[in-house]
Amino acid sequence: MARITHERDKLSFTEKLVRLGARLRDPEWRRYGFVMASGKLLGVATLFGMMILIPLLLNGSSARADVPPANPPAALAVATSAAAPAPAPAPAPAPPAVAAKDVINPLNTVWTLIAAFLVFAMQVGFVMLEAGFCRSRETVNVLVECVFDTCLCGILFWAFGYAFMFSEGNGFIGTHWFFLKGAPATYGATGVAILAHWLFQFAFADTCSTITSGAMIGRTDFIGDILYSFAVSGFIYPIIGHWAWGPDGFLATMGSAGKFLPSLGMNFHDFAGSTVVHTIGGAVALAGAVVLGPRLGRKFKRDGGGPMTPHDLTIAVCGGLLLWFGWYGFNPGSTLSAMDFEGIGRVAANTTLAACAAGLTAVFYIYARTGKWDPGSITNGFLAGLVAITAPCYWVSPFGSVLIGAVAGVIVILGVDLLEYLRIDDPIGAVPVHMMNGIWGTLSLGLFASGQYSAIGSDPIAPDLSSKLTGLFYGGGTKVLAAQAIGSAIVTVSTLAVSFAVMYAIDAAGLLRLHEDAEHDGLDLHEHGISAYPEYVISALASPAGAPLRVPAHQESAAGSRSALSPSL
Repeated sequence: MARITHERDKLSFTEKLVRLGARLRDPEWRRYGFVMASGKLLGVATLFGMMILIPLLLNGSSARADVPPANPPAALAVATSAAAPAPAPAPAPAPPAVAAKDVINPLNTVWTLIAAFLVFAMQVGFVMLEAGFCRSRETVNVLVECVFDTCLCGILFWAFGYAFMFSEGNGFIGTHWFFLKGAPATYGATGVAILAHWLFQFAFADTCSTITSGAMIGRTDFIGDILYSFAVSGFIYPIIGHWAWGPDGFLATMGSAGKFLPSLGMNFHDFAGSTVVHTIGGAVALAGAVVLGPRLGRKFKRDGGGPMTPHDLTIAVCGGLLLWFGWYGFNPGSTLSAMDFEGIGRVAANTTLAACAAGLTAVFYIYARTGKWDPGSITNGFLAGLVAITAPCYWVSPFGSVLIGAVAGVIVILGVDLLEYLRIDDPIGAVPVHMMNGIWGTLSLGLFASGQYSAIGSDPIAPDLSSKLTGLFYGGGTKVLAAQAIGSAIVTVSTLAVSFAVMYAIDAAGLLRLHEDAEHDGLDLHEHGISAYPEYVISALASPAGAPLRVPAHQESAAGSRSALSPSL
């Protein structure tokens, strides 16, 4: 290329003209030259156009009708001078004053919506966690059940769940805003748009319902799933939740004059839902697991067996990490205020530290017992820490968060041991993670509240620092601890009583548990007609221990020579 360039440079001017003439006689060269010339002309025209238009756009005020030309015609100038002096131009109107709420309320609404999106994304984590910890023959059932729960919860929470929980009524239930009719533009004193608040709380309600399904995997009739989900999302969660989070709930106003237990002088606190979301969801899960009984072939440790093997720990652990990420909407978002930047930062940091401490204590505790670094234990460990810190996250210090998480990591392992001893089959550990650590987290506020922050939670404009929460370990006595214990006990006992009644009622109708043949075939094939892994022969480990491996009756003709193999369970 360098040689060709050098030879071209040595051509004389005459030779260059001759070569140009020869090329112009070539149609291809003429077309090429036309395109090149047109492009260059277009570029030059565009450049000149921008040079003319940009100053006009930047100084376009001179063309406005309300601004006189800089040099009026001479006749106009003479006429103007002969006439009476023109009045002085009126001063330009001052820009309208912007109230603080006109800026703060939109920002808080956007912050609440972002948090709602994060909390809703936790459904992906729940689906992956449950699908990974279940057996392969139940994966499709988990997928459909979780998505169905979400859709059903959205309709129910719009129709009456939100009204029961967050509208005014009495100490036990809200009585307004059904189908969101008559709801105000913003929710209470928060200034957050009511529909943004509805979306945020719908994501919480969906979380509660999904917690329940984790303990009932592998043996629940899909009609039974629908019925208990209807009860949880439509009634149990919103009505009991109203007691603690409603504007006039009897636990939220407890300790006030004329209210429940006025002599206590302290109300119940649950910043983001250790009790309202996790204890309620875990208690319903416990009732469901007890009424259902264990999966076929499940042998407990005291009977010489142990938990059934998860079919995909990669999915399970990734699902747990997605839940951790979503928790940054769950806890910091519960401030409902982007203005409370210190509170948001504190809550996010406390959430992180509790999860880290709980994951470490859980996996080290299991290693001390078994000599193995167990992935399921560290995953449920950090989830337990997240559940525990959810109630006290606004009012405790980072050091307190580490201690709360460290205890949660041990509680979740001991909780699994307790269920194993009681022969209660909970495939993903929903009861130890959510109910047991929801109770622990609620009580921990009465121990670790540092006495530095407003008792009413997030109030970025004028925080009431004269009223602070101070726990037992910080010299506050037992008042906060007593209020937390009373509230937690009332919610837990009430939820268990109602949940057992609902589960036994569904079971009495024959709709809660699948019949034995269907459970042998597997929920995926029996309930949904498809395997999650149709291209693979699933290991015999996916079949109930001791159950004969056989192709379901409706697939025997298609199985052919493969009838001796284990079916896609």
